[in-house]
Amino acid sequence: MIQQIPPLLGFCAYSGTGKTTLLTKLIPVLRDSGLKIGLVKHAHHLFDIDQPGKDSYELRKAGACEMMVASTKRWALVHESPERKKKHSLEELLPHLSLKELDLVLVEGFKHEPLAKIELHRPSLGKTPFFSRMSVVLWL
Repeated sequence: MIQQIPPLLGFCAYSGTGKTTLLTKLIPVLRDSGLKIGLVKHAHHLFDIDQPGKDSYELRKAGACEMMVASTKRWALVHESPERKKKHSLEELLPHLSLKELDLVLVEGFKHEPLAKIELHRPSLGKTPFFSRMSVVLWL
């Protein structure tokens, strides 16, 4: 069965431009208007959301390729793919969200993915905007 995908809106910019800062201001406004918001964030570096010494960390490090931890108010799924050489695409990642429960999915990063984007530009960084190379909804 094909899952209905809510609208996607991307935010792209160089590191340090303020994507996360903007999104931390925008998400509460959207939420307060009654929208249920999902978010997919690209990380350029390896990351770990778990902590050494915690049971969930130790179980994953013991060899589980997927580990889910759940409490009353939240759950998280960590998927290991150590042999993978290429970046995960939005097409691969979106099905892991509860799409039928969301009204909008915001996407931070993934600048080469084909979706509507808002580009943030900070001239003081001395970087050339992306907008000349891709379709952007709005340039800030």
